[in-house]
Amino acid sequence: MLALTGVVLGTAIGALPGLSATMAVAVLVPFTFVLGPASGLIALGAIYTGALYGGAFAAILVNTPGTPSSIATTFDGYPMARKGDGGLAISIATLASVFGGIVGAMALLLVSPPLAKIALAFGPAEYFWLAIFGLTLISALSVGNTLKGLMGACIGLLLSMVGVAVIGGDVRYTFGMQNLLGGIDITAALIGLYCVPVMIDLVMRQDPHIQVAEEKDGMRLGDALRLVLKGKFNLLRSSVIGTIVGILPGAGGSIAGLVAYTEARRASAHPEEFGKGAPDGVIATEAANNATVGGGFIPTLVLGIPGTPPDAIILGALLVQGVKVGPSLFTADAPIVYTFIFGLLLATLLMLPAGLFIGRYAYRFITRFPKSLLVPSIAFMTIAGAYAVHSSIHDVQVMIVLGLVGWVLDRYGIRPSPIVLGLVLGSIAEQGFVQSYLIGNSSGNVIGIFFGRPISIGIILAAALTITFPHWANYRKKRADAAITASEAQVPRAAETQSAARVDTRIGTVAVALTCLAMAGVGLVQARGMTAMGAVFPRTIATVLALLSVLMLIRIARAWMTGAPDDRAPISADASAVRGWLFTLASLLWVWLIPVVGFATTAIAAFAVLMPVAEFGRASLRTWLLRSLFALLMIGGFWVLMARVLLLRMPAGLLF
Repeated sequence: MLALTGVVLGTAIGALPGLSATMAVAVLVPFTFVLGPASGLIALGAIYTGALYGGAFAAILVNTPGTPSSIATTFDGYPMARKGDGGLAISIATLASVFGGIVGAMALLLVSPPLAKIALAFGPAEYFWLAIFGLTLISALSVGNTLKGLMGACIGLLLSMVGVAVIGGDVRYTFGMQNLLGGIDITAALIGLYCVPVMIDLVMRQDPHIQVAEEKDGMRLGDALRLVLKGKFNLLRSSVIGTIVGILPGAGGSIAGLVAYTEARRASAHPEEFGKGAPDGVIATEAANNATVGGGFIPTLVLGIPGTPPDAIILGALLVQGVKVGPSLFTADAPIVYTFIFGLLLATLLMLPAGLFIGRYAYRFITRFPKSLLVPSIAFMTIAGAYAVHSSIHDVQVMIVLGLVGWVLDRYGIRPSPIVLGLVLGSIAEQGFVQSYLIGNSSGNVIGIFFGRPISIGIILAAALTITFPHWANYRKKRADAAITASEAQVPRAAETQSAARVDTRIGTVAVALTCLAMAGVGLVQARGMTAMGAVFPRTIATVLALLSVLMLIRIARAWMTGAPDDRAPISADASAVRGWLFTLASLLWVWLIPVVGFATTAIAAFAVLMPVAEFGRASLRTWLLRSLFALLMIGGFWVLMARVLLLRMPAGLLF
């Protein structure tokens, strides 16, 4: 019962943007002190694994990672939902999550001490190259437009440097604002970059949020099982990757999901389908990020080194219970630790029926939800989630601003995924780079530190393969299609008639490239006042961004001179720019008035404005009254949850 309750609570919390696994475990730790050590650990482990799995719901249904571990799930999960395969995507994610969780837990049960030595074998250079390996996913995601993908990654890396430097303590890129000393919160950035653009597009377009076809309705468990069995090697490989990456302190599910996604795309016979709704992409990411649960407990229990923040919290709970971690744990406190491991296995198995049950109703709820309620409800949950991380309205404002910037950049070819990758991996890459440089400089062997260790060489080779393989596969595909293209050259193509529905974006792309060039210039100027340790990484990234921006301007100039077509973005005939501007203005006013007026009061006012903005049809007075009642109940429920249950410090406005 503890395992089942923990899985359900964790899944529900993980599905809400901003309420992460760390928060779920931290809030519920005190309740486990009245339980025995084994029972308390079972509850915490179940909450943790449920929260990681729950992040897939938001990633698939609203394109927002419920937890950072679900970043890569959005790449194919949301496109599947847009095509009418949302129920199938949830079923695939559930099956893959259960299998990955079992593999991680079995590794914890059977081979904990030997695998724990892997964590000790990784030094700063290995962590740096591991972060670079994660960034090579940009190449896989940006085939045909790698230049813009790299620019997005540099933007994310610069954003990761805001605040106090990890090494050296330099204050960087805060522009005198104290709120930026702590840096840009990753959860707030994730919500903003992924969710805000989706909401703007929902408001501007009349088409439904998720397509639902009668023949594709439901969870389609049988189809999901066949697809998972078909991708069994991908499933097993991703689970092993998740377990190994989970062992590394500080890596976590986000890196595991990205590495597994990269490898799945590289090994696929149809890599061009990834990013467009490929089931193998969902299988890889969900199997990997859930395998990190068992993998992360290996260094936590064997070495006393927590791999992730939830592991650190659970380690603290162990110490409070009087359990001493270390190699002797498996002998001195064997009844406790093995009860916990088998409880973790049981919780993972219970995740299958619980996840399918919750997913069935969550999918039905989202697909049948009117857009006039869906848009303000998602906006409200994102604001509540961003605020709940640190009880800071500043995080909410950062979330909205980054979301609007991300929407603009997305229209001109710089996707949110490379920006998020740079932001997530930036601190790991910088810390590993600077520490390795200092060690190599003091020993007089900088090259050897970076390129002379076996694990580093292996990661470098894997990264090189990941970068080159998608382009090689794309080149082969183009050559294979050349004959077909030539034979159809004499036939009027549909693309010619569709050109009227497309818009030339080169002027906007020039503006974006110039803005990135200016950003690089500011980064270089600011680096002059830093110490050598604090300046080496930002100076490097700013220089790379400047070069990429210049290359982009040269590319656009050549396209203009030769008359070749450049980047063009599709536009919809029913797109309403007025509604988009109204949503943007209402959102900005909303987040800036919260500390003045109050959390709940501004939410009520925002619902009153956004509901008619998102309504394209006509509804009766009774319908509007019912929707208004739902909005009031939702706002009141979240306020009670945050103020009374989570005990968050709510903004002290004039009202409430």
